[in-house]
Amino acid sequence: MLSVTDLTKTYDSSEGPVDVLRAVSLSAAAGETLALTGESGSGKSTLLHLIGGLDRPDSGEIRLFGQEIGTLGDAARAKVRRESVGLVFQQFNLVPSLTVAQNIALQARLSGRADAGWIADLTDRLGLNGLEQRYPEQLSGGQQQRVAIGRTLANRPGLILADEPTGNLDEDTGDSVMTLMLDLAETAGATLIMATHSQRLAKHFARRIHLRRGQLEAA
Repeated sequence: MLSVTDLTKTYDSSEGPVDVLRAVSLSAAAGETLALTGESGSGKSTLLHLIGGLDRPDSGEIRLFGQEIGTLGDAARAKVRRESVGLVFQQFNLVPSLTVAQNIALQARLSGRADAGWIADLTDRLGLNGLEQRYPEQLSGGQQQRVAIGRTLANRPGLILADEPTGNLDEDTGDSVMTLMLDLAETAGATLIMATHSQRLAKHFARRIHLRRGQLEAA
């Protein structure tokens, strides 16, 4: 489902070039759960951004569902994200002028995959029944993250990339949200890759890999 080979990425800084990723290779099977651990600045977010088509690598190959996406243009990468990839971030990134129901359905409608039955089931399993007409500012942090997860899953992406999704939540709420995300990813048959600095959270995943100074190590 996903194959990353010899991926490199360098950014310029005031002190010169910084090698964020150095010859990173990994793979993930359909339906697999993978935790990507590492300290802040280790390159976790950059790796997820490249896999998700938010940026392009300097060199190396990213094959997603058989398609090489690392060399695609902006429009083509946006199409891949819209149709095949779900993104969950530490910041909830909800549209403040849209209700809970509208936020959840947004991505599915943009991709032409709105399924009212699946969205209703998601809303129920996310514990958001009765909150559909509220706006993001009327929700707790945990509720907002549940809406963000619902929006991600509404169009049934084959790959979910989560970047520290519980970082803004207290421990109990974060554990609840993460367990729910794992359960829903399994129901949807999606591959889930989550970046986290927490070894405690990583233990819930089927496989764990560790990123240190831009290179992968055994977790």
